[in-house]
Amino acid sequence: MGNARNIAFWVVLFLMILFLFNLFNNTQGTARNQDIQYSEFLDRVERGEVSSVEIDNQTIRVTGSDGGTYATVAPQNAEEQYLPILEENGVAISVENQETSAFQSFFITLLPFLLLIGVWIYFMNRMQGGGRGGAMGFGKSRAKLLTEKHGRVTFDDVAGIDEAKEELEEIVEFLRNPQKFSRLGGKIPKGALLVGPPGTGKTLLARAIAGEAGVPFFTISGSDFVEMFVGVGASRVRDMFEQAKKNAPCIVFIDEIDAVGRHRGAGYGGGNDEREQTLNQLLVEMDGFEANEGVIIVAATNRRDVLDPALLRPGRFDRQITVPNPDIKGREKILGVHARKTPLGPDVDLRIIARGTPGFSGADLANLVNEAALMAARVGRRFVTMIDFENAKDKVMMGAERRSMVMTSEQKEMTAYHEAGHALVGISLPKCDPVYKATIIPRGGALGMVMSLPEMDQLTSFKDEMEQKIAMTMAGKAAEVLKYGAESVSSGAGGDIQQASHYARAMVMRYGMSDKVGNVDYAEAHQGYQGQTGGFSVSAATKELIEDEVKRIIEEGYQTALRIIKERWDDFERLAQGLLEYETLTGDEIERVMRGEPPHSEDKDDKPDQGSAPSVTAIPKTKPKKPRAPDPGLEPEPTT
Repeated sequence: MGNARNIAFWVVLFLMILFLFNLFNNTQGTARNQDIQYSEFLDRVERGEVSSVEIDNQTIRVTGSDGGTYATVAPQNAEEQYLPILEENGVAISVENQETSAFQSFFITLLPFLLLIGVWIYFMNRMQGGGRGGAMGFGKSRAKLLTEKHGRVTFDDVAGIDEAKEELEEIVEFLRNPQKFSRLGGKIPKGALLVGPPGTGKTLLARAIAGEAGVPFFTISGSDFVEMFVGVGASRVRDMFEQAKKNAPCIVFIDEIDAVGRHRGAGYGGGNDEREQTLNQLLVEMDGFEANEGVIIVAATNRRDVLDPALLRPGRFDRQITVPNPDIKGREKILGVHARKTPLGPDVDLRIIARGTPGFSGADLANLVNEAALMAARVGRRFVTMIDFENAKDKVMMGAERRSMVMTSEQKEMTAYHEAGHALVGISLPKCDPVYKATIIPRGGALGMVMSLPEMDQLTSFKDEMEQKIAMTMAGKAAEVLKYGAESVSSGAGGDIQQASHYARAMVMRYGMSDKVGNVDYAEAHQGYQGQTGGFSVSAATKELIEDEVKRIIEEGYQTALRIIKERWDDFERLAQGLLEYETLTGDEIERVMRGEPPHSEDKDDKPDQGSAPSVTAIPKTKPKKPRAPDPGLEPEPTT
């Protein structure tokens, strides 16, 4: 409606300007019609050189006795002068009456003023909020009314987060049938805060609420409240709630609310900070003197720790709903949702894919299905097969293969022995996650990598498990030292050392897994740990003790890796040579190569390695999915 009004205004403005131009052009044309002087015209009449004239106001079009035509312009009110002269000389006179009416004259006189007044009224209307993008429209809400005629999302499209969905389904049911709850004194929740890591489906849940509720649904981002002008954010909050009250019952969804809801007093602006004033207005509107009946605020954030406590109290956000990464059952359901429009081959088992993607969020799984479909289309398949999903997982988690990268034979050999060390130690230690795949094909920033995968979702970590993972992490350097000597160790162990140090510090400073340091959390006090600086300090002796324990744990893991590689040197050599020959080996193939057998069984030598695709896929260390239970053997490290 607003766009049509704007178009109509500019069309009318254009027509009025065109009319003025034509009017001005006609006036100028009157002056341009003068071919001879008026006095010369009278002389020609008296000499008998004029046969007829046509009078149009002040313009006199003349036809000479010789048949020629020309024109002149008479002075104002000169008819009494030239008409008798024309009659005396027998000139034929015709008059064309085009006099302008009084109304036309009045309109032409006022037209410029009317035009200026219309333009002024239009822009004043824009400045006062008639258009939300106007010069003074900063204080108007930017919330958009969501109307999904196409691509409507419902709760059937949300999977893997059943508990969160149940909480929001109750809010939708309250909007549909409030009497069911109000008869027992229940009140509709004023707000629901969705908290969870990125990509877990918080915004998708909000869209499902809009699709299910059947009530007006406004959506806005937290950053839309923030402006450089003082008071604009608070004005937008007021305007947003005014719109919501007019459409009640309705739902207002604020995405990334941490942009405006941060803890007050933490900024440089003090109590006058614009963001804090916006937050104050939001707090008052949600639960102040005036009741907002029928207006439910749904907000999403992945940084609950930075939100102001007043925003989180009951009466404002009555429900705080955690939206976590899905478990194996949830991942299977999410894959089913995203694979609805994808034709799957008969060998595709979504449960196996779900087992192979621990720690994946809903967005990660959607990307996985899309990558698999693209890979199948690239080779011209009619449907997506299991091998496409396996290749897509490798690409998503490890990066695309860089087969065009030029590596010398020495670099390739060192990479093979480095990764063989990781794989051999990971297989030898019982508490390490099963080795899924080893490769010396460059992917992303790594020249090679070994990936391990837990058999089930890990919720906790144990001391012996973490010690063995550190040993697997240090096995790459141990392999290089044993094969090439301590003087020829490459920089590829740098990432391994960094990760081993991270795990060892977590054991000592956070998990209480060191008897000498004890059950004290020193993580925040130790400067430089995970980029944190402490809120309290520790003594120099304690710091020295912590570093000694960290160094001891890493050294013990390194010595364990050295011992295993020495004891199984023949297996180590066969595995490294197998990597040099085949470049990529799965877990079962690694075991076969170490026994001196070919990596593929005889009935699969002439077939694509589709049936041998492992049932699980590992996550590289560069993107750990569970920070409290990291997996040290997963990150691909450069071996240059």
